[in-house]
Amino acid sequence: MNVTLAVKQYVSKMIENSGPGMKVLLMDKETTSIVSMVYTQSEILQKEVYLFERIDSQNRESMKHLKAICFLRPTKENVENLIQELRRPKYSVYFVYFSNVISKSEVKSLAEADEQEVVAEVQEFYGDFIAVNPHLFSLNLQGVARGRSWEPSHLARTTQGLTSVLLALKKCPMIRYQLSSDMSKRLAESVKQIITKEYELFDFRKTEVPPLLLILDRSDDAITPLLNQWTYQAMVHELLGLNNNRIDLSRVPGISKDLREVVLSAENDEFYANNLYLNFGEIGTNIKNLMEDFQKKKPKDQQKLESIADMKAFVDNYPQFKKMSGTVSKHVTVVGELSRLVSERHLMEVSEVEQELACQNDHSSAQQNVRRLLQNGRVTEMDAVRLVMLYALRYERHSSSVLPSLIEELNRKGVSEKYRRMVQAVVEYGGKRVRGSDLITPTDAVAITKQFFKGLKGVENVYTQHQPLLHETLDQLIKGRLKDSQFPYLGPSALRDRPQDIIVFIIGGATYEEALTVYNLNRTMPGVRIVLGGTTIHNTKSFLEEVTLAVGAGHGGSRTQAAGRQPSRH
Repeated sequence: MNVTLAVKQYVSKMIENSGPGMKVLLMDKETTSIVSMVYTQSEILQKEVYLFERIDSQNRESMKHLKAICFLRPTKENVENLIQELRRPKYSVYFVYFSNVISKSEVKSLAEADEQEVVAEVQEFYGDFIAVNPHLFSLNLQGVARGRSWEPSHLARTTQGLTSVLLALKKCPMIRYQLSSDMSKRLAESVKQIITKEYELFDFRKTEVPPLLLILDRSDDAITPLLNQWTYQAMVHELLGLNNNRIDLSRVPGISKDLREVVLSAENDEFYANNLYLNFGEIGTNIKNLMEDFQKKKPKDQQKLESIADMKAFVDNYPQFKKMSGTVSKHVTVVGELSRLVSERHLMEVSEVEQELACQNDHSSAQQNVRRLLQNGRVTEMDAVRLVMLYALRYERHSSSVLPSLIEELNRKGVSEKYRRMVQAVVEYGGKRVRGSDLITPTDAVAITKQFFKGLKGVENVYTQHQPLLHETLDQLIKGRLKDSQFPYLGPSALRDRPQDIIVFIIGGATYEEALTVYNLNRTMPGVRIVLGGTTIHNTKSFLEEVTLAVGAGHGGSRTQAAGRQPSRH
């Protein structure tokens, strides 16, 4: 159950199938992202792929000495572009792979266009999703809901993405969905329809316990995407924005040219892979160790290069040093910027109050703390608004709620009307009236006190008390206690045994905090394998955009994200 490996194997197989010789990889906008998440250009270059081109690029040169590997989504536009390409082929031979099921009529159109007989093969390789981590995938879709219903084109794309994950992992699952969400039921039915229609594709070897697909709705837990994060990957996405593994650092004060955009990929960055889920305190220590390690290994200028053997040894080691120095400077820059933002925005104080709002039930303390931070000039507009949103969700029906005066406080702070209106939008999106489950359970002070004395000083305890609702849902599911009345099965049969292979999908977007939950469950629950997916991976900014599009608040001004920081919209 490894989505990264599944896509990697598809790409390797495409390249192998085309045999020896120089190749061009011809992709579309989405498959370019899909491939770049699992392979670096240099890795693909080693497989004799010397050129990367877009099928929709008009001015490609004719290069008859190259073989073309086409990896495309089966859209009308791509099929049309490919038909045009085959009528006037620029390359010697074409190996065509679609990332999902393609209709017989479209294959026929392609065959008719291939008058010069340059197509060697047409296949379906089901890599129609973005593999973010081995157990996490995304479809890069923003704003999938209109009110409580699907935006139709997004339902079709989500169905394709989800069925392709099932095909890539070779799973034909039983399906459960969140009853309180009509969108979950619609998606469950839509996926089931494809499984029934393409039953031959889903005819996998039966396992003793059938796999399970669980479909959830983001609106059941609007708290998780509003919280500041303290583990590396989640924190980078929250504070800097991760877009297909890329971070835009161009706004960082005094940034050097080569670090304006950096790539963080666990596939080919050992430090990142080892620190993905560690908290900020530990990362600080590890970056220091990385620096010291680098200082030790750094080639000394006065190193004597007397013999040919010395020189050879130096040259052999140099690429490693170059790579290591790149890794060091990249992570030092990223962690340095995170530190700067944490202190500039008083995020430790903000986060402590967020965690109190999310996990505890002391109204008078909560409202005093929120007010205190709203009056602090260093707390940004975004952080002020998210505190009020968390308060609004937590104490929505509290008899002495002070929400109107907190919104007035935002006004006095100079927070724009667009953001102030979003407070109500978040309650409409994920408030009590909408939720199917009990998101808010009071935590007693004794349990919290225990957590204070656990782990590293500073971070780990008070800043990471919160567990996403997903943790409870999966825990109940694994123990066989998840209520059928809240999460019914689609169809007549139900699972008698404890599930082993679980694919969870969140409509409206997953978060890196939920990915951490899944990672920990995979580590601690023997015999259980879980993969998490979402229509996108949210940080607070993108989540508020999702809410705005769904609820329809702030018409006309709903672009809440700074350029270059949003999950790309397809």
